[in-house]
Amino acid sequence: MLRWFYLCAMVAGTLLPLSQFLPWLSEHGLDIPLFFAELFANRIGGFFGWDVIVSAIVLIPFILIEGRRLGMERLWMPVAGTFLVGVSCGLPMFLYLREARLEQMKGIAVDKLV
Repeated sequence: MLRWFYLCAMVAGTLLPLSQFLPWLSEHGLDIPLFFAELFANRIGGFFGWDVIVSAIVLIPFILIEGRRLGMERLWMPVAGTFLVGVSCGLPMFLYLREARLEQMKGIAVDKLV
C-alpha cells in the first residue's frame, strides 16, 4: 500500500515540475544563467529555489548511505531522478525502492524463522 503511494508521488513529482520546465526549455533552450536569474528573480522564487537545492544536497547522501546500509541496488536511479527532475522525483523514488527492499528483507527474515 505504501509503495503505491510513493509510486504515485513519484509520478506526480515528475510530471508536475516537468510540465513547467519543458515549455520553458523549449522557449529558452538550456540557458543556465537565465534559469538561475528567473529562479531567484524574487524572494518567493528564491525561497523555493534554496529549499530545493538544500533538500537535494541532503537527499543524495541519505540515498547513498541508507541504500547501502540496506543493501539496495539501483541507487543511481533516485540520484539521477533528483539531478534530472528534482527532489520531488528522487525522494519518492528512493522511498519506493526502500519500501520494496524492506518488504523483501521482512520476507527473508520470515523465511528464516520458518
